[in-house]
Amino acid sequence: MSYPISRIETQTLATAAGASVSFRMVEVLGEEFDMGSEDEDAFGDEKPIHKVSVPTFWMGEFPITQELCVTVMGENPSYFPGMKRPVEQVSWLDITERFLPALNKLSGRDYRLPSESEWEYAARGGIYHSPYKYAGSNRLKDVGWYDENSHSETKVVGLKQSNALGLYDMSGNVYEWCADHWHDNYQGAPIDGSAWIEKDDAGQDRVLRGGSWNAVPRYCRVSFRTGDDPSSADYDIGFRLVVSSWQ
Repeated sequence: MSYPISRIETQTLATAAGASVSFRMVEVLGEEFDMGSEDEDAFGDEKPIHKVSVPTFWMGEFPITQELCVTVMGENPSYFPGMKRPVEQVSWLDITERFLPALNKLSGRDYRLPSESEWEYAARGGIYHSPYKYAGSNRLKDVGWYDENSHSETKVVGLKQSNALGLYDMSGNVYEWCADHWHDNYQGAPIDGSAWIEKDDAGQDRVLRGGSWNAVPRYCRVSFRTGDDPSSADYDIGFRLVVSSWQ
């Protein structure tokens, strides 16, 4: 199935050595969608299905690579080295307290982590409402690296098929942090696309989406969700950028 090409913009950052590194952001046009799942593979925390109206935003074509992390932070925390592989072993706190402030200073933009609803909406193909179990296909091997094909390691981003929006690696390779606090189900969840944040987090876990190189297929579905301590920095966890507008 073919879809119209989404608008894409390129962000270029100058390195300290005088070179430059670029990454691409894909426009995700906003619309209402059904978030969650009642499928036989769905866990209780994926319920109830509820309608969410997501405003337009822009999302990174790929998870953040080690190359970009080194450019922004001057260091590479990853267990699996490779400049075009996704960065991993980054905690939610690393991202929000160090990486994003540094990136936004370099770029002059306001990059952030996606809300959980933005992430799922984009993984499902946005306005195209792709009817797939995984991000771009019902066959995980076509779109993602997981426990059966990853050889127990991360892979270079963009080697598999993209989803309808032209987003890669949203199923498998590395889990991706979202902005939201973890909640056990969707009772009381926001319906406007915003992140579900508690006023008093008391160290509450943050949401992870997408599955990873060591995950079984059930954990790579577009509706699967889990959470971890914001200080956790495992070798199967990375992240992807969003920005609310491009001007």
